[in-house]
Amino acid sequence: MTATDADLYYDPYNFDIDSDPYPVWRRLREERPLYYNEDYDFYALSRYADVERALIDWETYSSAKGTVLELIKSDMEIPPGSMIFEDPPGHNMHRSLLSRVFTPRKMNAIEPKVREFCARSLDPLMGSGGFDFIADLGAQMPMRTIGMLLGIPEQDQEAIRDRIDEGLRLDEGTMPDVSHFGAEDQTSSFDAYIDWRAENPSDDLMTELLQAEFEDETGTTRRLSRTEVINVVNLIAAAGNETTTRLIGWTGKVLAEYPDERRKLVEDRSLVPAAIEELLRFESPSPVQSRYVRQDVEHHGQVVPAGSAIVLLNGSGNRDDRKFADGDRFDVTRKIDHHLAFGYGLHFCLGAALARLEGRVALDEVLQRFPSWEVDWDNAKQARTSTVRGWERLPVFVS
Repeated sequence: MTATDADLYYDPYNFDIDSDPYPVWRRLREERPLYYNEDYDFYALSRYADVERALIDWETYSSAKGTVLELIKSDMEIPPGSMIFEDPPGHNMHRSLLSRVFTPRKMNAIEPKVREFCARSLDPLMGSGGFDFIADLGAQMPMRTIGMLLGIPEQDQEAIRDRIDEGLRLDEGTMPDVSHFGAEDQTSSFDAYIDWRAENPSDDLMTELLQAEFEDETGTTRRLSRTEVINVVNLIAAAGNETTTRLIGWTGKVLAEYPDERRKLVEDRSLVPAAIEELLRFESPSPVQSRYVRQDVEHHGQVVPAGSAIVLLNGSGNRDDRKFADGDRFDVTRKIDHHLAFGYGLHFCLGAALARLEGRVALDEVLQRFPSWEVDWDNAKQARTSTVRGWERLPVFVS
């Protein structure tokens, strides 16, 4: 199947498709489970089982050239410390350092602070008749939380978040220019904090990264280089802000469209954790991953040659009826063993426990104050990026 075959076409940079990719993804699963796009020269897998297997097999489907299609196609050198853009052994080395911090136990310990951030955002809005799930909550609480963990002063957090947002924006119909990826202008915002923490250690993740000793892939015991620290911090700040912001936006949009499911949560708050899992499955904030194919591999009777770029549509896999009965139905009581919203295997999202915590607390705090809302569609705006999918503005009316 090629991009010239107009009857079935998938393009990750097409805004019309991105607005609602699920009809296209369903057709890919049923008609072309291995799809090829000639315009951008990539293959795509859309079924749950295929995507899951590819996510596990890092030796065939490599992350070392990036996990975003435009990075892979650029063939540029990835800077050190970009853990999600690494294979073992480098990946394992950097991941082991961060896994000491992002444990479920440590993340759950910050729940009171996360609730405080939510209350600070939502309490002033009570009685106002409405609020914006992004501007008033989704862009605020995750930023405060990750800033607190990193040790970035509150007065500087918003500027850093805005710079990250700007760097992710897409122009319609074009593959983004990644020539400046990892360049100094993308990471210089953290220089001063790292220099300060090197001289003034504290109880935060930045200090821990600066002081941690480990054995690298050569067997040498050392600390992270300054470049590695900057890239790790940049990665955490971007991932910690963007995906949770998108999750909170989808929470507002989906529950407005499914008032009966929302009512179940209002009446039984114990369903909130399951509802977050269903939201992650139903509208995955990061629904598209990409890999570089290291060796010839066969899918559905076709060979994907070594050197190809392949797109793994985990958002499509999460709607696959072969895995989830009636996958296009939203059900807060659905029993889910595991979905692919956080990836799977070696690169399973290290911040999954934090994202789940933030999503659960945000939903709980919203329901406590606003049990019912409707989206103000005249003023809502979808965000356009190639890495995460969600809302730039999602204002709602509350009753």
